[in-house]
Amino acid sequence: MGHLETSDKQSVHLVENEIQARIDRIFSNLERLEILSSKEPANKRQNAKLRVDQLKYDVQHLQSALRNFQHRRYNREQQEKQREELMARSFTANDSDTTIPIDETLQFNESLQNAHRGMDDLIGSGTSILHGLRDQRMTLKGTHKKILDVANMLGLSNTVMRLIEKRAFQDKYFMIGGMLLSCVVMFLVVQYLT
Repeated sequence: MGHLETSDKQSVHLVENEIQARIDRIFSNLERLEILSSKEPANKRQNAKLRVDQLKYDVQHLQSALRNFQHRRYNREQQEKQREELMARSFTANDSDTTIPIDETLQFNESLQNAHRGMDDLIGSGTSILHGLRDQRMTLKGTHKKILDVANMLGLSNTVMRLIEKRAFQDKYFMIGGMLLSCVVMFLVVQYLT
């Protein structure tokens, strides 16, 4: 193995092949030794098998060391090849295709921020509209109560009172429908304009 480390690039393959052939020969000799160790007398057989197993173990380590060396040599050769290719390559100035589209990204980011601000404004105006509707509801409840009090004082008929209540009930559905329609229109405007 020491000869393998010091050999030049041209003869390294020959040395590797020679080492591999010797390892193969050692394996075949070990198989014969294993057969012969089984023919030993019982008192020596265990010791002989132990020595053969130790030799097999050592040869397997030699085989793995050879493979590691071959792997390192292959990696080294690949690195040298890539280094040579890199050094031989001629570099040119960047084409216009390699520019980074920062301006487009900035415009996109500004558009997103504008849309975000617009959505915040819509949410704020929606909240203020809801507060206004609550206030109007309280006012209308108070007004409805006052009208009922006045109507009772004036003595309006029960039929007229039922018609007024029915109209108030229908107006509530018109208001809810109008609110839903407004939300759908706002959603569609935001969806198609951004």
